[in-house]
Parts: sequence; C-alpha cells; structure tokens
Amino acid sequence: MLRLPLDLLLAAPACIACLPGLAYAQLAAQAALPYRLDGAWGLQLAPELADHPLAPSEKASTFTDSSSATGTSNTDLALKGNAQLRSGTSVVKADALHYDVDTDMADAYGHVQLTQDGNIFSGPDAHLRVSETAGTMSTPAYHFTLTNGSGRASRIDLIDAERETAYDATYTTCDCVESPAWHLRASRLDLDQGENEGVAYNGVLFFGSAPLFAFPWLTFPLNGERATGLLPPTLSLSSTSGYDFQLPVYFNLAPNYDLTLTPRVMTKRGAMLTADYRYLTANSSGALSIAYLPHDSITKTNRYSISFEHRQTLGDGLAAYVNYNRVSDAAVPTDLGQNAFVLGSQTVFQQEAGVTYNHGPWSVLARVQDWQSFTTSPPYNREPEIDAKYTRYNVAGFDFGAEVNATRFSIPVGHSTQGERFTFDPYASYAIVHPGWYVMPKVQWHFASYDLSSIGSNAPAGQPKTFSFNVPTLSFDSGATFERNIRLFGVDMIQTLEPRLYYVYTPYRNQTFAPIFDTAPLDFGLAEIFTSNRFVGGDRVSDMNRVTAGITTRFLDAATGAERARFVLAQEYYFRSTQVTMSGDIPPSTGPSNVIAGASFNIGQNISVQQAVAYDQSNNAFAQATSGLSWKPEDGKVFNAAYLYAKANATLGDAAVNQILLSSQWPLSRRMSAVGMIDYDMGVHRTVAGLLGMQYQADCWAVSLAFEKYTNTSSTNTPTSGTRLLMQLQLNGVSRIDNGLLQQFRASVAGYSAPGVPASASRFTDYP
Repeated sequence: MLRLPLDLLLAAPACIACLPGLAYAQLAAQAALPYRLDGAWGLQLAPELADHPLAPSEKASTFTDSSSATGTSNTDLALKGNAQLRSGTSVVKADALHYDVDTDMADAYGHVQLTQDGNIFSGPDAHLRVSETAGTMSTPAYHFTLTNGSGRASRIDLIDAERETAYDATYTTCDCVESPAWHLRASRLDLDQGENEGVAYNGVLFFGSAPLFAFPWLTFPLNGERATGLLPPTLSLSSTSGYDFQLPVYFNLAPNYDLTLTPRVMTKRGAMLTADYRYLTANSSGALSIAYLPHDSITKTNRYSISFEHRQTLGDGLAAYVNYNRVSDAAVPTDLGQNAFVLGSQTVFQQEAGVTYNHGPWSVLARVQDWQSFTTSPPYNREPEIDAKYTRYNVAGFDFGAEVNATRFSIPVGHSTQGERFTFDPYASYAIVHPGWYVMPKVQWHFASYDLSSIGSNAPAGQPKTFSFNVPTLSFDSGATFERNIRLFGVDMIQTLEPRLYYVYTPYRNQTFAPIFDTAPLDFGLAEIFTSNRFVGGDRVSDMNRVTAGITTRFLDAATGAERARFVLAQEYYFRSTQVTMSGDIPPSTGPSNVIAGASFNIGQNISVQQAVAYDQSNNAFAQATSGLSWKPEDGKVFNAAYLYAKANATLGDAAVNQILLSSQWPLSRRMSAVGMIDYDMGVHRTVAGLLGMQYQADCWAVSLAFEKYTNTSSTNTPTSGTRLLMQLQLNGVSRIDNGLLQQFRASVAGYSAPGVPASASRFTDYP
C-alpha cells in the first residue's frame, strides 16, 4: 500500500499541459488577472506564467508524477517511468527517481533533465539537493534560456540556483550546439547567473574549427552587460602603420567606474599601450585616456596623447569642469587614433578649466583656456577670462540684460599683440506679439576697453596701448503668419505665408586699433542675415544701415501636421557701404547684397530633398550652394546624395569647397548589408575621403569589414592620403563591444542603422 507524506502530493500532468509555453512580455491591469473556468471552487486559468514569491515563513510544495511510485511515509519515494519531481522553480525529470525526504536529496537516472529558472541541464544521472538546486551531474548538456548560452561538459557541479561549475566544458550562444559558429573550450568554466559573469580557465576561443586565441583566464558577461575580462581582439591593416593588432582588457572595477587597458602592436611603428578610465559619482563624472608609443619606428620619436574630462557639481548653482588635451605631435590623432580610424585632421588641442554659476537670471563663467597648437597662427589663450550674464524676460513687457567680459589674452608667438580687454554689452527690447504677427524693437550697446601689454609688428601705425570705443545698435524685427486651406495632389493641406522684415542701424565707429583676439566674420546663412553684426567676437561691430526681407511658405498635411514642403527667399539691402572690416572680410557695398533661396520637400515618409543657394550680389558671386537628397524606405536601407559649394574665406583657410558626397547602407541579402561613402573634391579632382564596408549578421556572431581612404592635412601644408583596412568580429554572449567601426559607419552614413540585437527571452520560454 502506497503511503505519501503530508507535504508530498501526487499531481496529474494534465494540469501542467494546459499552461501556456511562452511568455515574453508582462501583461498589465485586468489582462494579467486569472479567470475562472467554472464555479467558485473550480480551476482558474492564468493568461501568463508569472513569479509568485513565497513569504519568508512559507515552504514550496513538492509535486511528483510517474507511471509507478512506491515509498515510505515521511521518509522516501521511488518513482519509475517518466518520473517528475517539482519543487518551487525546480523540475527534475528522469526514467527513475528516488527522493529522500529527510535529506531533501534526489537521485535521478536515465535521461535526466533538470530545469531551474528556465536553465536546463541534461545528462544520464544526477544527484541533487532539491530545495537548494545543488548537486552534480555527469556528462551534461546545458542551456541557459535568458542568455541563450549552451554547452557540454564531462561533469557539472550545481552550487546553488545561480552558480554552476563545469569541467572540460564548452560554451556558446549559437543555436546549433553540435557544430556552433563559435565556442569556448575550457578545462573549467564557472558560471554565475546572479553576478552575470562567466569565468573560463585554460581555454581556447574557436571560430568554427579555427582557434582564435588561447588564454589562461577569461571572464565574459552572460547577458551582454559589462564584466571584467579580455575583449575580442582587433586586427587592421594600414598603409601608414602596417598590421595593427589590439587586445583590450576590460576591468569592471565598480558599477560606477571602469578601466580598459589596450596593448597594441603596429608592425611599422612598434608597441603601444592605451589606458581608458571612466568614473561617475553623484556629483561628478569624467574620463581619462592616456596612450603611449615609445620610439615610433617611422618618426624616431616617443609619441603620446592625453585626454582628460571632468565635470563637478558643487551645489547652489556652482559647477566646475576640466577639459585637457595634449599630444606629442599633430599627426597623433591620424597615425595613432584609437580603433585605427581617423578622428579628423586637428592642429589645435584645448586645455581648459573653469567654474560656472547659474542661478535665476545670472550666468557666470570663470576659466583659463590654453591651446596646444601646431599652426603658425594659433588662437589666443585666455589667462584668465571672467564672463557674467544677466537676463530678464517680460518685465512689464520688456526683455533686457547685459553681458560683462574681462579677459587677458596671450599668445606664444613673438612680436604679437597681447593684453587685456573689457567689454560691456547691455540690451533692451520690447516684444509686441499678437496672434499672427509680431514686432520687436531692440536697442543694444557695445563698449570695449583695451589695455595692451605688448604691440605686435603687424599693428597699425600709431597703435596706442590703452584705448576704448562705444558702438550703439538699433534693430527692428517684425513678422507675420498667414494660413489658408488648399488641396494638392488629392491631399488636404494648410499653406502658410510668413513674411519677415528686419532692419538694423549701427553708426560707424573707428575700430582700427582694436586687435583681433577672438573675432571672425560670420558665416553666410539664413540665420546670419537676420543678425545685427557681421562679426562674431568682441573686437569688431560692423557699421550698418541695412534691411533684410524674407518670406517663407510651408505646406502642412492637414491630417497629421507633418511638413511636406518649405520654400524660403531672403535678401539684404544696404543703404550705405560698411567701413568696419578685418582681414579675411569682404564688406558689402551699397544696394542689394546677399540673397538666400532654399526649398525642402518631404515626399511621403521616406524621401526628403533640400536645396539652398546663397548669392553675394555685391560681388556677383555665389557664396554657398547645397543640394541634398535622402531616401530611407526602412531601417537598414538608406541612400544620401549631396553637393556642397562654399566660396573661399578665412574660416575655410582661404580654400573653396566644391564637393560631392554619396553615402548608403543597403542589404545585399537577409544577413548581409553594404555600407559606403565617398567625398569627392571637384576642384582638385580627387577623393578626399572614402569608405566601403560590409556587415554580416548571424544568429550568434557578426562581422564587419571596411576599407577606408582618408586625407591628412594636420601636419603639413600639402595634404597626404592613406588607406586602412579593418575587421571587427562580435561574438554574442562573449562581447558585443564596438571597436570603432560601427561609429565610423554611423558618422559616414546619415540615417545608418546598426544591426539589431536579438530580443531577450523569458525564463518561462520553453517551460517544461
């Protein structure tokens, strides 16, 4: 006669079979509540599997099922034929199973399968402490549902519900376990689900049957989150550095700071080490990066780069910051740029520290700003600068404010003008705003005082050391908006008509003796022709008697409000020629001057077109012209084409821009896509930059290849070009760290979409 203990119940498998097998997302509100199948004491059907944690004093019931069962009350139970034992979140299945109630030990034999929180272990036999999910299993196969990790081992020790140790083990996140695309093989494998960390000892990483690299010790995250260990190596080929091999080592020191050390070997240059440290606290954040290459075989010099950024919140509106950059030479970002990609031609490197204060209408900045420069005309250092702004809005209808700036300018160039400058810029405006139109008169004042410590050789004759000037400005801005309902191409639309008239008057004040510390001509664009000064900076205020007229019309979808098209036309008219100028500036003459015309179209949800032309009527020359088209039918498919023209000016280094840019990302198959970009200079008939890449996305790995051509203008007046070839391999479940190639794709192709990451599974996926 079969006698069962009170806490050991027999349960029919039919109840289990009625439960749903998948649960990827949590339901909410009424949809998450179970509902009754029959009367008040009948069964209830839950719409999804969910956790029901036990109270501290509660103990999970134990259920069993088998073809036959024998046992002794409150002592043991023997199950044969499709035997099952369920307790809490653990399920043990086997051909035969013996359970000892006193010791809570289960011995399972024949086709054993243990399931714990969605993790599945299968083998010929197992010996387990059921409530703790602790024990051992010989020659197991295992699968972790939440991480999609799988593998085999000669033995696995189950330490508890979250930790396992496997011996002579393999691990992969590929679905095909028998012949995976990649796998780890190690003499010992420690897996900790709670800490999200796997540790492999004396192992080899295989891609297919080819070993990638061997290691004595390797840690990796189990769910894509960061963990201490080796990151996948990177191999690239460069025309300037040769073969370039990097092996990053990541240290997850704490949840709020980490360190990455990257040993690097370049066959043409030598061995290099880079250290990247990041930190984040409640009141601060920052990053420090140091790279050092002793004795570059090409340059025969020691080369380095240092970058440090820090942000500190001091409280009560006070904050501090540091931004420090230094390199051994100007070509470091190009020759030794991290990830073997050009970061851009750079000739000046900022070194700045300051304190800021922001509270109510006040904004204050105190800073010291130096530059490491590799040009013959470096920017001025600010040692120091204090800038204070006060702004109030809508005080009895008035907006008013002022800015005070005191700066000492220095420059490490002999026979240069240096000294102190004090500026005071108050303003007041009164906005009259009504539905459909507005008028805004504004008066402002610019006062500048100089105390020069040295006078350069290029200073005008009779240059005084101490002087000042005052410049008043009056402006009048007005605009209106009109709307009407129209129907175009069978679509109901709203057309707007938005005229704008802007007048500015600034009398002439002699500013010949004012040195150029931080001032340059404004770029030419739609925003600039509606401003009161042709210069940016505190050393020049252009005399003006000018009116700017503009008109904009938009076509809006009446149903959605989306803008389908826009047309803009604006022109300046000077009532007299301007006299205040500076090097690199071409002042406009009396009469009609700059004209800007632009149009943009949004065709459906996928195609956008932009056109703009800026014409300098004073000098009968085009100042700028742009034309662009973007087509993005869906994520992963995009094509961009653009034409850029800009007249030579001081901002562009007295070199005109006349370029065509094409870029695209397009799928070649279900798993493969191509990425490309070309920047062609029509003026000199050469490719300034080009990129051709390919991406292949498999279930458990991804590979990206790219060939890049670049131009380096940082170190010499004659541009030089180079080429690079880089490969990036990502193994899902070991590391998805981007070594820079995806950032390069994203920077090169507007609208680029990175390959998607597979959706996370639930622990109830394939619930047994």
